[in-house]
Amino acid sequence: MLRRSLSAEKRSNQVPKGHFAVYVGESEKKRFVIPLSYLNNPSFQELLCQTEEEFGFHHSMGGLTIPCTEELFIDLTAYLSRT
Repeated sequence: MLRRSLSAEKRSNQVPKGHFAVYVGESEKKRFVIPLSYLNNPSFQELLCQTEEEFGFHHSMGGLTIPCTEELFIDLTAYLSRT
């Protein structure tokens, strides 16, 4: 299940058990909460490798920032939710 916080007012620091938060977007970053199970998928692992290459281990948003378009991320997570 993919969840997105639309505004700072709705944003919560709490993440449900079995999930983690990421920030996605090229200019405006949006916060998504995704299942930990995605970490086992090779496609998601490749995205994380690209993230490491671009950002290293320092993320200015305070959480994991993934450097891709929101549309690409939604497409990937939709695919992962079906597998």
